This record gives sequence, structure tokens and C-alpha cells, in this order.
Amino acid sequence: MKNIIKRIIPIIAIGVTLTACHSDLDQYPIDPDSFTEQDVFANVDEAKGALAKLYGSLALTGQEGGDSGSPDISDIDQGFSQYTRMLFNLNELTTDHAVVGWGDSGLPDLHGMYWTSSNSFSGAMYLRLAQEVSFCNSFIENAAALEGAEAQSFIAEARFLRAFAYMNLIDFFGNVPLLTSISTELPSQSPRSEVFDFIEAELLEIQDLLPESQSNEYGRVDKVAAWALLSKLYLNAEVWSGTARYNDCVTYSNQVINSTYRLNTTDANGNGNAYDELFLADNDTNGAQNEFIFAILFDGTQTTTYGGSTFLIHAAIGGTMDPTEFGVNGGWGGNRVTKALVEKFAPNDTRGMFYTDGQSLEIENIPQFSNGYASTKFKNVDSNGNIGNDTTGEFTDTDLAIIRLPEIYLNYAEAVLRGGNGDMNTAVSLINQIRQRAYGNSSGNISAGTLNLQFIIDERSRELYWEGQRRTDLIRFNYFTTGSYLWPFKANQRNGSATDAFRKLFPIPNNTILTNPNLIQNDGY
Repeated sequence: MKNIIKRIIPIIAIGVTLTACHSDLDQYPIDPDSFTEQDVFANVDEAKGALAKLYGSLALTGQEGGDSGSPDISDIDQGFSQYTRMLFNLNELTTDHAVVGWGDSGLPDLHGMYWTSSNSFSGAMYLRLAQEVSFCNSFIENAAALEGAEAQSFIAEARFLRAFAYMNLIDFFGNVPLLTSISTELPSQSPRSEVFDFIEAELLEIQDLLPESQSNEYGRVDKVAAWALLSKLYLNAEVWSGTARYNDCVTYSNQVINSTYRLNTTDANGNGNAYDELFLADNDTNGAQNEFIFAILFDGTQTTTYGGSTFLIHAAIGGTMDPTEFGVNGGWGGNRVTKALVEKFAPNDTRGMFYTDGQSLEIENIPQFSNGYASTKFKNVDSNGNIGNDTTGEFTDTDLAIIRLPEIYLNYAEAVLRGGNGDMNTAVSLINQIRQRAYGNSSGNISAGTLNLQFIIDERSRELYWEGQRRTDLIRFNYFTTGSYLWPFKANQRNGSATDAFRKLFPIPNNTILTNPNLIQNDGY
């Protein structure tokens, strides 16, 4: 079985005891003891099931293990509210990486960069992350009574997931309430820098409580995941805390690089490169899993959702594309890429996976699927070409990596270029390892003279597109809202335009502000 969620999927019903943990940082359990039923935390084995819910909350959307009922978040289509689907909407659709042809209320606003505080998609992300914090707080508090090293490791995993949720929250929303326990008081926001310090302290404290590198079950985090999250935290420290921490980024990137994780170089499907294996239905076994430091896992029969890889695959299929080649039963005709992404790839860079038949490079009319190339990056077929577990082709098996080893290579190189105390030759070597896999040989290798910050932001785009990173990267490079870098329909202008700097943060949801008068809306909203 792929992971704890799929192996103990009936445990998702434990979510019934968690429904009192409302999906907002300013709402709390009606009865804080509702989570402490004796059978949930009676022993370590039972607590492992509750731990599954913490991971499952990032993959699924409700209490029944799918999108069919008992949603965690109300007032939005259940499949729309899934975490990785929201991550794509907020961090890719708002950038040069993607446009969507659908006209759902609030969705065109994202690429057009004219969203408001009532946008249901940014609001759903806030609630999803807030819910994860609530679930983690409940678990940490109730598991504290358990004894033994395994219980302490479970608590460390929950603390990692809470830190991960808070990292997302400060990235998207800035100042947010910092809650580490169940309470009935309405909180105030903490400064972004204070939440940053909390995340850092948590990760530093739990690193030695987590399992050794790759010794945990696939899909669950180990100490390398804590180091990788620290690498990401320190790379963005100047934005999130006001103080550059590039030396620390180099330090923790090095620890990840020297761990047992490694780039996948196995061309399991024999098509001449080992990059596409990362996005196939068997990426938990085909070698890709060896570079997945933190992944969210999906199964077409056991963890069904219209978010996750089901969304990424179906939504990118339309026009003359054959859905069966992607292991699904149809396309939704939504997501495409802009020419700003396409033009970053050299012809022999195998990472540029686009469908062009009947598609125009230029986008004249966003709703028309034929405007813009389609992405073929994600598929629901395994390395032998077989469809995933759901033979109807409705739901997919492809796991989504949230942190892959190449990202940490790129973090190291960027931190060195920004003044961190690493080694330039090492940085070049790491980048060339990524590019050798992309080109299939050394023809794409670079020298130290080529490696600069502009190269890094472009290489991040080539390696990580549609993986939920882009908006964060563009903000760090001061490209997201300024006129320094334009892409088609940026700020709702055909050729792109600068927009207001306040767009670097999303608004606190209107309903949340109304519920808790202690909260202050972000500037501009």
C-alpha cells in the first residue's frame, strides 16, 4: 500500500470527531473534548489513525474520504477546495505559468490579478490551512499523554505539518493568528516575522525527533523534510521576516543534499529521459519517490477527489487531445500555459512538455481552449503505459511532490548567488545535474559565468512549473507585481502590466473578518 492514508483509509472516519474543529483560525471546537474519545488516543496504534487525518486533510476535502459529502469547508464546491488545487490556483494561475478558460466566479480574477476579499478561492485556501492548524493542534495536545519514542515521532510529524501550514499562511496572507492550542478566545493576528520565528523554532526542535532519512513510510515526513522546509523558509526570509538568511539556507540545503535522497535518473518508460517519470501514476515506485522529500498522495480508488492530480490532468486536456493517452476518461478543457513559459525551454529540453496540435502559442481569448499550448506534464498512466487503479479513468493515482530534491539544489544555488557562504562550483554542479537529466546528456550544461539570478528564476520555472512554486518565486525576485517582468494578461492586460504591490498578499476572507473583529484586513482590500 502506498501510504498511511490509503492503508488505513477507514480511519478517515475519525474526522467525525474532528468536525468540531472549525475551519478557521478564529473558530474553535464547540467541545474541545470531542477529539479525545478514548478509542482515538487509547494507544499509539489508534493515534496513528488520527495522524492519517492530518496528512489526509491536505489530500482530501471532507469526512468521507472523497468529494461526495460532509465537506470540511462550506460555501465552495468540495473538489475546488482541495489543498493542491488551491495551491495551483493561487501560486500558478496568478503567474506566467497558466491561464484557465473557465468562468467560475472569482476564478478569472486570479490570472487577471483583480481578486477581492470575497474571492472564494483565496478564502478556501485560508480556511483549508487554518483547518490543518486546528487538526494538528488537537492531535499534539491529545497525543501528549502517550508514552514512547513512536508517539513522540508522531507528535513531531504533526508539528511539521502545522509548521508547513503556517509557512503557507504567511506566504499567502502575511500576518495571521498564531495558535498552538485549542482555545475559546478570539485571537488577534501575529506579525508575519513572529510566525516566521515560530516556524523556524519548531522545525529546529523537531528535526531530531523525526525518523532518519527515508526510514519513514512513503508519504510521511522524516528529518530531511524538516531540513528542506528550513531551506525554503530561509530562502524566503527576507520577504517573510525582513532579514536575509542566505547562509542558513545554504546550511540546511547542504544537509538535504547530503542525505539519502537522490535525483531520479531511471528512465522507466524508455522514452529517453527520466523527468517525466516524476509525474506518472506509478511515481511512488518507479524511482521518482527517491527525490520526493514531501509529497501528497493520491489513489484513484481509495483517495478520490476532484482536486489533486485528478484536477491537474483532466483540466489540462481539451481540443484534439486524446484523454486515453493520459489515463483518464475525458478532458475538462481548462488550463493552458502562456508563451512566457513555453519560450523558456530550448528545443531539446525534455521538461517542456506541451501539446501544440490545434493550439496557438499566442493567447487572444482566454476562455477558448485552443488559445495557448496545453501542458502534458501530468499523466495517470504508469511507466508501462497502463491506466491507474480507477479503470473508469475518473480519478487518478499520480502523487504530487510538494518538495523535490531539485528544488533544494536550486535553493542552494540561489542562496550562494545572493551572498550565502556556499561554493559556486558546487552550485554549478548541482544545476548541471538537473540539466543533464533534462537534456539526456551534457549538452545543456552551464558554466559559472552563465549562472546568475536571472538564470535561476528561469531554471526554477523550467524545473518546477505547475508544482505550486511560481508566485512565491516571482515575489522573491520582485517580479510578481512590478513592470520588471511581464507576461500575457498579467494584471488583466493582454501584453501584461504592472499592478499594485499589495497584490503580493491575498486578503483575509471577508467572512473571517466579520466573525472576528480582532483581525485587520491586509492593505488594499
